[in-house]
Amino acid sequence: MTNTASFPALIVGLLLGCSSFFATSDTLSDAQRLMRQGQTAHALEKVDAYLANKPSDAQGRFLKGLALTEMGKQQEAIAVFSKLTEDYPELPETYNNLAVLYAQQKQYEKARTALEMAIRIHPGYATAYDNLGDVYAMLSGQAYDKALQLDPSRQVTQSKLARLRELNKSSTSSSRVAMLPAGETGSSRKTSNEPAVMPIAEASIPAAGTSAATIPTGKGITPLAAATDADKSVQQATVISSDERAVTKALQGWVGAWSRKDAKAYLAYYAADFRTPGGMPRKAWENERTRPMNKLGRLQVEIEDIKVSFADDKATVRLRQHYSSPYLKSSVTKTIILVKSRGRWLIQQERIG
Repeated sequence: MTNTASFPALIVGLLLGCSSFFATSDTLSDAQRLMRQGQTAHALEKVDAYLANKPSDAQGRFLKGLALTEMGKQQEAIAVFSKLTEDYPELPETYNNLAVLYAQQKQYEKARTALEMAIRIHPGYATAYDNLGDVYAMLSGQAYDKALQLDPSRQVTQSKLARLRELNKSSTSSSRVAMLPAGETGSSRKTSNEPAVMPIAEASIPAAGTSAATIPTGKGITPLAAATDADKSVQQATVISSDERAVTKALQGWVGAWSRKDAKAYLAYYAADFRTPGGMPRKAWENERTRPMNKLGRLQVEIEDIKVSFADDKATVRLRQHYSSPYLKSSVTKTIILVKSRGRWLIQQERIG
């Protein structure tokens, strides 16, 4: 992240990937085209005109931040990305780009904090890890410099600093700026990186064939034969099929509550031991995940391609999630781990990818 000369070019190149992540208007498509052609000032005019009518639009604001960055207006770009992290905290790309700007200003601690937040949102975000490594290198260099100021004779520190500088010099990439990738959040991720966010009890549905059977009393009752291996396999398959239906039903209820903006019901689908990203406090995570529900406009969340597997009394689900609001549209692949508690399947882990 020490060489910033290629930063604008990286932004323009990455613009190619964003069009299918959000619902892109003709105006923003034109703005992207202008940025690819190097007409950034003109592109910014179009984005500003678009935002005059849709000031909360996430993609328009993101593009504005990119345009300002390319024009060298770092403080204005920082302001745009910072506000985006407040309004759309589930977008890891925003934190990544904010970190790049901080690093260019040698505010490495702020850059580190932003990148760690991006990784907390999307643990599989390779670009953020890459940039974080660069930031750690810069912080290490500062520490070695300080050590030499205090004791210039420290040969070991001089050697470490020389190796670090050589490593930075041989690095093939500098500031890696993220554009929201096509179809997913957070590098396939929103991310995210989605975005992503727990108990009104549901009536439990008894498994097929579990209604009580009455057995006549009296003599001459033939003992039941021991179940064969084949019988056991059929019984096990029936139980798994029943649990699979119950897991799918729980997830459908989860996205239903999400779409209704029923925060209480939504949060009730998360287990008491739900593993929040990066160990974030549960209350802070709940506030972050339900904040989009307080915004105006219709929210619609759908899931498809649901694949369920069972192991160690847990259900692991891979699915495709589609999120749509007036401000954001995304499609991500998710892995969700559920545990059974008091007859209900609840989410214990949730991650993108």
